[in-house]
Parts: sequence; structure tokens; C-alpha cells
Amino acid sequence: MTENKMKIVFAPGCFDDFDGTQEEMNELLAEINRMIDSGELLENAVPVSELDLDDLPDDVIEWLEEDISPKNTRH
Repeated sequence: MTENKMKIVFAPGCFDDFDGTQEEMNELLAEINRMIDSGELLENAVPVSELDLDDLPDDVIEWLEEDISPKNTRH
């Protein structure tokens, strides 16, 4: 039986404001993948519905309102 592995797909341009080297970007992506493989990513995840939106910066709230929508992203 094949186990389904979580896959994160980054939106084009999501790292445009990343202020670091290519090596640091590679390390960041490796750490994200490590967290996926270990299950740590889901263990530490907080559903958006549990966040206090008043504590978030305005630009994050705007991003959530514009870019997050319930859509099927499975291909």
C-alpha cells in the first residue's frame, strides 16, 4: 500500500521578498521538507479559524482575504 506524502506547492512570487542567499533559501526549503517528513509541520499547525485576526498585521489579513479560498488544488 502506498502512503500519500504531503506536498507543498509555493505560489509563483511567494519568495520575491525573501532577503537571503540562495543557500539560505535551499536550507529553508530543506527544513520545510524535513518538517513534512517528520510530521512536525502538521503537529504544530494552527488552523486559520483558530487565529485571532485582530493580532495579525493588515497585510496578512489582506492576503488571507484575497488569496485564500476553498479551492481544489489536487491534480
